[in-house]
Amino acid sequence: MSTQSAATSGPYPEPGLNVTNARRWTIVWLLFAASLINYFDRQTLAYALPLLAKDFHLDKAMQGLVVSAFFWTYTSLQIPIGLCADRFNMRWLYAGAFALWSLAQGLTGFAGSVVMLLGCRMLLGIGESIYLVGGTKVVSLLFPLSQRGLPCGLFDAGTRTGLVLEGLTIGWLLQTFGWRTTFAVVGFAALVWLLPWFLATPAQVRDNSAGAERPRFTWAQFAALLRNPDLLGVLLGFFCFDYYWYFLITWLPSYFVDVRHVTILEAGIRASLPFLVFGVCQPLGGWIADRLIRQGWDPAPTRKAIISLAFLSGLLIIPAASTTSKDVALLLIMGGCLVGLSTANQMVLLQGCTPPKQIGLAVGVYNSVGNIAGMFQPIITGFVIKLTGSYTPAFVLAAAMLAASSLSYWFIVGELKEASRGRDT
Repeated sequence: MSTQSAATSGPYPEPGLNVTNARRWTIVWLLFAASLINYFDRQTLAYALPLLAKDFHLDKAMQGLVVSAFFWTYTSLQIPIGLCADRFNMRWLYAGAFALWSLAQGLTGFAGSVVMLLGCRMLLGIGESIYLVGGTKVVSLLFPLSQRGLPCGLFDAGTRTGLVLEGLTIGWLLQTFGWRTTFAVVGFAALVWLLPWFLATPAQVRDNSAGAERPRFTWAQFAALLRNPDLLGVLLGFFCFDYYWYFLITWLPSYFVDVRHVTILEAGIRASLPFLVFGVCQPLGGWIADRLIRQGWDPAPTRKAIISLAFLSGLLIIPAASTTSKDVALLLIMGGCLVGLSTANQMVLLQGCTPPKQIGLAVGVYNSVGNIAGMFQPIITGFVIKLTGSYTPAFVLAAAMLAASSLSYWFIVGELKEASRGRDT
């Protein structure tokens, strides 16, 4: 094995795991698979809801309650799970959370009451709270900052891949086997993932430099983190990004049905194509930035430029809302999903302005802010559509917020330095 180190220095010494290059990429692909399973499990209810509503006699208000139960625990646990990621061995923490969410998904198929259904969804939220925090923390332990773009984009692309596969398969599964069998099989079968995870990960997946001392949380550290202007700039950008993202996954199928007058089946297929573009762009954007930085480009401006271009692509959904052709609209929305080029670079900038031992906490704050946008977005969008009788103003608002927020990266986030670390490869 040879040793590879970054050539630059920075304000924070980086933690690291001395593993082979093949092993660290195996772990990244396992994180990709876990993210795919994560979103597949999370969104199954959206497709199965009409069947559950019929069996449990749920009106629209109760259906909304069941859907929202996941976010009660998922959002509230982002910061606590971030603290756990900084403190505990990620090999076991991620595996335990994965097992919990898979069991919760499988047990949903045995729900005999609305109370049990709500409980399963809340358990799902508890388990899945690890996905972004845990994946980012593990990547930060495996790669130097200058090389994290591709692995961050790759593992997170699993979420969009899950949406694509679900759009193409879940309807058939529900129609063929029913919702109970579908939930049980999808949930329990996923537990097989744990075997390669334990085979690939080393015994300790945590900051080796910490020794016996584990990071301790203090409110002073938390306050100092939130006073960091670089972090606040990244959080503002991600809030607008997640508003746009949740707008797409919440309203795109309904838009195709209500405005473009296609069937539900066709709407699912059409909606899956933009998510496919989004998913491909995530690792691509990180790879482009990593490659340019290796060639000598300045890290922070390079990542900021890719983020800005990606955010501006979101403006393409504005003409998509007004064109008379459903096919042109689809192509423009797919173009608007080039925004996926930004995701890995946002996460790397987040890590660049955060001490390594607080990356879990920072990602927890980051994802909490994004999910707050996700909670407000459906309310605002629904009100705008009801008030105007059109989807177009809602499209304009989501796209304009995203494009304008790129300014936060240039005028709030400063010049971040790459930190160095040696590693066996």
